[in-house]
Amino acid sequence: MATSHPSLVAAARDAVEPLLRTDRTRILVGIAGPPAAGKSTLAQTLAGALCAAHGPDTAVAIGMDGFHLANSELARLGLAARKGAPDTFDAAGFVAMLRRLRSDEAVVYTPVYSRVLHESIGGVVPVPASVRVVVVEGNYLLLPHEPWSQARELLDLVCYLDAPTDARVESLLRRQRMRGLDRGAAMDWVHGSDEVNAELIATTRARADVILARPR
Repeated sequence: MATSHPSLVAAARDAVEPLLRTDRTRILVGIAGPPAAGKSTLAQTLAGALCAAHGPDTAVAIGMDGFHLANSELARLGLAARKGAPDTFDAAGFVAMLRRLRSDEAVVYTPVYSRVLHESIGGVVPVPASVRVVVVEGNYLLLPHEPWSQARELLDLVCYLDAPTDARVESLLRRQRMRGLDRGAAMDWVHGSDEVNAELIATTRARADVILARPR
């Protein structure tokens, strides 16, 4: 598994540790930021670091991308060319999952997004009640409009991950090339979709509790 830069993990862990010293039985930590900033890698590495320090059942990482609408539904809605924009997710379903994670359910099964199938797959990551910290990564955790705004209210802490634009764009281009697009089509998608979304996400930065900057 890829790991995030040690300084990022240390800064994120420093932000989480005070919450672990409270009496909260479930702590929800968000990792927000633009596409290809490294959110999923940081979330997984942070969860691993917390487990290493406090026990194997301390933390688990999950992702917002599991709530992508199916490609068939995006086509029906005429949104296929905008996949990745806020209205191409089941935002209400995502918020409902966060509420379930706040409850005392024995286990909550969460979905993932497959970059092989380019579809969401349900019920992949179990979150048992024994897990104290759930690290949630996603682009739109800090959006101020409904229903996304409810996500911010449910998260105890949100870190915003900045990353150099050129590094992000190259990563996004590789991602689209792996989908089968040629470089020209990949450029069109990245600059016409991903970077448009990145501009929106950047407007939410001030709503985060902690700002993290990925080194070059």
